[in-house]
Amino acid sequence: MEETHPPEGMTYAQAGVDVDAAARLVDRIKEMARTTHRPEVLAGVGPFSGLFRLSGYQDPVLVASADGVGTKLKIAALLDRYDTVGLDLVNHCVNDILTTGAEPLFFLDYLASSGLPEEAKTAIVQGVASACQAVGCALLGGETADMPNIYGHGDFDLVGFIVGVIERGQIIDGNTIREGDVLLGLPSSGLHTNGYSLARKVFGVALGDDPEEERARLGRSYPGLEATLAEALLAPHRCYYNEVSRFIGIPTKSGKPVFPKLKGIAHITGGGIPGNLPRILPERLAAGLRRGSWPVQPIFRLIQKRGNVAEDEMYRTFNMGLGLIVTCPPEDVEAVRVQVPEALVVGEVIARKGEQRVAIE
Repeated sequence: MEETHPPEGMTYAQAGVDVDAAARLVDRIKEMARTTHRPEVLAGVGPFSGLFRLSGYQDPVLVASADGVGTKLKIAALLDRYDTVGLDLVNHCVNDILTTGAEPLFFLDYLASSGLPEEAKTAIVQGVASACQAVGCALLGGETADMPNIYGHGDFDLVGFIVGVIERGQIIDGNTIREGDVLLGLPSSGLHTNGYSLARKVFGVALGDDPEEERARLGRSYPGLEATLAEALLAPHRCYYNEVSRFIGIPTKSGKPVFPKLKGIAHITGGGIPGNLPRILPERLAAGLRRGSWPVQPIFRLIQKRGNVAEDEMYRTFNMGLGLIVTCPPEDVEAVRVQVPEALVVGEVIARKGEQRVAIE
């Protein structure tokens, strides 16, 4: 069979990759990244790699993490709203390294998509830059890839990579946690970036069945929610760095005295409280939490009711209103709460009995 050829030579753009658009986007990203640069940045967006000079530390330990936004992106794409997912990405990653007490130094992002408009990509990276700027973290570089046939038209994925630093002697690893230490919880802003596959299934949204009907569902208001379902589900992942850093030896912009460091910090992400809180506890210890000692936002109860989701499943899937749980000795509780009034006493460290690491009673 004789092969046929197009009358004109084919181009990369016809295959789904617009090199000129990519070059324009890089120029815009350079300007956004520049607003986040610290004095240590020697080379940011543009060269094949970013350069960052580490100085001012006696015995520095680098702390690194990588994460993504998950299927929350499906809701953003359905609503054509891209201004919050960059915040989600950075804030999640900053919180992850904050659990060791690390100061965020620089961040890189990876945005892969197919048929995503240039303005959408710009809005995403603008969110990344804004979140970096809020915590003094340099947006050092990243990758924006057009990948037709890997992703469906309009689909995208967003991943972040962060590097921080801490003096070796100041690392928070939970080793000093003792029975009787107090657990304090800081409220979440909603689902953050976890549990969206279940939430989308419960509400029947961003599943690809009927986009118009799905958008209509997201635009509805439900009893107990202060906003529409869309606004509740797209609420940005809260960053706890500026509140918590004052307690763990990280210099603050205000120059306020540094409080003795916390013993342990757990970021409540995928796996919920039972999956994350034990990660900071010594093997012989467990956590006892008092149900009702913190507010569970209406969005969680709405998901539970509409999906007939068991209580244990809710706690294994969602943060259930607590985005961060920290530990300190009983005598330091009031001092912590003076500085961060939102911090609520939610339980205490207890002796471990059997396999159970978290008891919520």
